Amino acid sequence: MTPSVSRGTFLNPIFGDNTLKLGLFCTNGHGASLTMAPEAHEMSWDFSLRIAKAADAAGLEAIVPYARWKAYADNRPGHKTGTVLDPFAWAAGLASVTSNIGIFATSHAPSMHPIVAAKQSATIDHISGGRFSLNVVGGWNRAELEMFGAPMREHDERYDHLAEWLTVLRRLWTEETEFDHHGNFFDVVGGTSSPKPLQAQVPIMNAAGSPRGMDFAAEHADLCFVVVGSEDPKEIAHQVEAYKAAAHDRFGRAVRVWTHSVVVQRDTDSAAQDELHRFSVEYEDTESVEAWLRLLQVNSQMMPPEAYAAMRQRFAASAGGFPLVGTEETIAQRLEMLSNAGIDGVLLTWLNYDEGLASFSRDVLPRLEQRGLRAPAPQPPA
Repeated sequence: MTPSVSRGTFLNPIFGDNTLKLGLFCTNGHGASLTMAPEAHEMSWDFSLRIAKAADAAGLEAIVPYARWKAYADNRPGHKTGTVLDPFAWAAGLASVTSNIGIFATSHAPSMHPIVAAKQSATIDHISGGRFSLNVVGGWNRAELEMFGAPMREHDERYDHLAEWLTVLRRLWTEETEFDHHGNFFDVVGGTSSPKPLQAQVPIMNAAGSPRGMDFAAEHADLCFVVVGSEDPKEIAHQVEAYKAAAHDRFGRAVRVWTHSVVVQRDTDSAAQDELHRFSVEYEDTESVEAWLRLLQVNSQMMPPEAYAAMRQRFAASAGGFPLVGTEETIAQRLEMLSNAGIDGVLLTWLNYDEGLASFSRDVLPRLEQRGLRAPAPQPPA
């Protein structure tokens, strides 16, 4: 007989006490920067392992991968934009070698049946000791979906499909008896999955920018992931508050809002801006940037077409990430501004994660502690 496991007593790190949560993004591939800069890292397991351990030691709350099955550029097998470690296997590996940090996987719903996702997610939750979260995506890359033989659904219908996918997934995580499900997209007969996750409710993240997508996230996600396009604190606060208010007023839910960033830390603000320009403009990977922007504009409704052109450098630097560029004090001030505007968590990216995370941990984290946004990282046992 399989021994029972006490569920529901686990606190995922993303729900910890720090006012501003921090994490890593895109370390299961070539990173978030679409650049030809020679110092950009290559995808490798050794890199993922090294950076995850450093982030765990620094007290960060999350590591979030991206899912990619095919390169952005057409007919380019092996192109770096499609060279990405599987997020579930990757998450399981990192869960086994870290102690405190939250571990995410990312799933494009059309590429994975919810029964498979339920089993893999529960397995990682057990490996991690209740530190797992799942980032769910409706699917927007036509070339990838065609490779799976999955239909490219109309935009709003993708979220109907994703909502049903998530409903089945959560039933598999929670229901102790077999169930049948007959919906618009899935037919499940005698559905069951064991073991259950250690957490009573595995946290869900979703990134959506369209009205229908934001409705889905407000209704179903615990962490709503947004692209912060403004530099105005009032506009950022309005963007965040609108999301939280929609979740509360329409669905009676409290959600947390996260964003992502590109970090460029130098001794002066001007030197940091010069470095950002160097790798994101002078060394822009134009083929990849234009292919990705074309895919986003055609297949998603994340933002109006004119906004893509205005944010081109941000997309090249870090997939549209908010720029944390300057000295350690400037970066701390900008993070404090995001927190004051209501942002609950920030996923960090660098061109060079090894040097960037080391400098950030040494110089920026103490300043965030002084501002009361974070507590010192827990010390390992002697």
